[in-house]
Amino acid sequence: MADVNSTQLRDALAWVTDDQKKAQEPSTNPFVWFWEAMQGDFNEERSTGQLMTDAAISMIPLVDQVCDVRDLIANCNKLRKDTSDTWAWVALALTLIGLFPTLGSLVKGVLKIFFHFIRRMGGDATIKAIDAAMTLVVGFLRRRDVQKYLRQLKVDEVFKWLANEIKIVRGKVNVSSLLRAFDRGIGALEQLAAKVAWVPNIGAKAKHYLEEVHNIRRLADKHLGEALRPVQNAMDSIIMRLERESLERQRGIINLNNIHYRGALPEAEAVKLMRETEPPPSWLSKGKDQEYPGLVPSESKLYVDEKVAEGWPALLPHNVKSFNTLIADEIRGPARLYRILSPNSRAMSDCWVTEDVFKQLQAAADPRAAWRKHLAVWPDWNVNGQFVIYDIKPGESLKVWRGKASTQFKDSLTDRHLEGGWEQIVFNVPRNDARNDTMLYYPRHGDASQKLQNALSTAEYGKLDAAQRENYVGLRESINHPNISGPFDTGWGYSDFGGAGLGEKIGLPSLPGQTTKLNH
Repeated sequence: MADVNSTQLRDALAWVTDDQKKAQEPSTNPFVWFWEAMQGDFNEERSTGQLMTDAAISMIPLVDQVCDVRDLIANCNKLRKDTSDTWAWVALALTLIGLFPTLGSLVKGVLKIFFHFIRRMGGDATIKAIDAAMTLVVGFLRRRDVQKYLRQLKVDEVFKWLANEIKIVRGKVNVSSLLRAFDRGIGALEQLAAKVAWVPNIGAKAKHYLEEVHNIRRLADKHLGEALRPVQNAMDSIIMRLERESLERQRGIINLNNIHYRGALPEAEAVKLMRETEPPPSWLSKGKDQEYPGLVPSESKLYVDEKVAEGWPALLPHNVKSFNTLIADEIRGPARLYRILSPNSRAMSDCWVTEDVFKQLQAAADPRAAWRKHLAVWPDWNVNGQFVIYDIKPGESLKVWRGKASTQFKDSLTDRHLEGGWEQIVFNVPRNDARNDTMLYYPRHGDASQKLQNALSTAEYGKLDAAQRENYVGLRESINHPNISGPFDTGWGYSDFGGAGLGEKIGLPSLPGQTTKLNH
């Protein structure tokens, strides 16, 4: 730690102690003041202004290190009273992350706000703490000096950038790195103590706190390991929250007055268009070869039944046939699954992809074509245009089926097929589960000037015969699963074949299930 400028230290202490008058007194020795202010803890119930200033101080060279030392002493004082308090070790670990030498000042300021709320609320309230902190994080990012800093870094998608930067920090959080940070903090503390060694009473007080910190350091090798998982989970939750904030701003669906949807493409019309469109769609392969043959349900029955008995979701024969390879897996959070859907699709349904596959789709020259081709999705099965996210939160797990998507054929389109081959994820909840989506079914009027009205419920729609159902368009009224956020706009458009084969455009009503919602 470089020598701390006396003026900077005086200014920092004025903020953390809320004593501007003392800062203005020429006779005030800031190093003595620092140790005078050390009563074993600083105010945990800081005001919004104080929290914002704490975050801003992280952008001032050297001064932020003084604040880290302050927090280090506070953490060690708390642990002195009870070294078995796991959550106090978690709080210490959060402070030590602030001492990582590669941590950027802006990222550090944001983490200071999150960590303050996590330390204060503690335990099982981490998610609530992060949500509560978001308002202050947004306020901090709107500061003029922070905006200037972001412009210098050429950052335009700030939440996405923050999430990526914190992922880098998260990857470095282990016991060894925390201990090295602890030692750096002790080094800074020793320098501050040396500045007052000659001062009566204050020198003894500094020596006492230094011994206290050294005592906790001797125990840290053992206890920081126990705190590591909660710390990593907290950082994972912060990253997921920032990513959701980024998604809401980038492709959130907030205005449904625009008319962009035509309904689901009937199979007969889809087959006709696939036969007649020239040139053929890039996602449609010629011939009868099966690059990825589907599994035979009877041959997989024993394995599937055994896993279902162990808690894996049930698979119907068509689910099994959709796989070329199949394994039962348990995905542990934090993890994120994506589902491509349309306004008439259920968000909580069978077919999902991992975040890696979703990124692979989005990186393709034509994402929609890659999705249809490699995940083998016929245009009459799913119209697309939207996606939702299923968050498996830190500490949670989800039993799923995963494997390569099988090649798909249609009896009415014998010389064409969808290749398949990319990994798909299948899981579900029972249809009578309250976490399923609520659907509405609107009669088609055949007149674009008429509004959708007089909707049927799922139960009422289920009583109609096949011919009657063709006169209705289904729409998702609400997404009910607490782990699902969305819908978001894929940017791929809402129809294939330029909208051919469908009737009038449909103006989507402002239903909760059609506007973006972030679940936590």
